[in-house]
Amino acid sequence: MRTSARNHFTGQIAAVKPGAVNDEITLQADGGVEIVAIITHGSAAALGLAAGKPAFALVKASSVIVMVDGDASKVSTRNVIAGSVVSVTKGAVNAEVVIAAPGGAQIAAIVTNQSVDSLGLAAGKAASALFKASSVIVGVDG
Repeated sequence: MRTSARNHFTGQIAAVKPGAVNDEITLQADGGVEIVAIITHGSAAALGLAAGKPAFALVKASSVIVMVDGDASKVSTRNVIAGSVVSVTKGAVNAEVVIAAPGGAQIAAIVTNQSVDSLGLAAGKAASALFKASSVIVGVDG
């Protein structure tokens, strides 16, 4: 499958916590990261999501926030992937920042050049990628 989303995580569903309207889906992704998504109960049922089922998660780079020197327990996002900056590619206004987690998973974020400078983002710097569970799209093959 090809998409425009820069962040594509494959793995297996670790848990499905059903709700009346929305379900909380936990994906244990290859590379050791855990991704939490909030999707409608109808979508979870239509996809046949259950623990152990292969699935994938998509996250647009523009939905990812980059944090340095922060306390992940003091933010409201469900997904916080700690790691280090692999690369920073600046454009005219924005930059793409790629962060690698210790297990090898990578996540790309689009941030302003001003944020790159003020956060001191550069290859090797410790940083975390944050995104809301509602920003995650869950899918299955076939």
